[in-house]
Amino acid sequence: MAAISHLFTLARVAQMLGEDEDWLSDISIEMEPEDGIISVYGLGEDCTPAFTDFGIENLRQIIDIHRENSEPSAKTENDQAQ
Repeated sequence: MAAISHLFTLARVAQMLGEDEDWLSDISIEMEPEDGIISVYGLGEDCTPAFTDFGIENLRQIIDIHRENSEPSAKTENDQAQ
């Protein structure tokens, strides 16, 4: 396994993916370190999630899952139209 040579902050990933940073923060809670996310601590107790390339790919899958679950199904739309 190759060593991790760089990470992307949550703010950078949100910009890269064109997504809302707060929403990504909420859904990234589902991720574990083995999914490519780590917490980066600064001064004090504040921290920000950071993602490896693998983590960004996993986050994209979570985004797709959340979008699929939030879209009404075609059957539901057809039932409401009748």
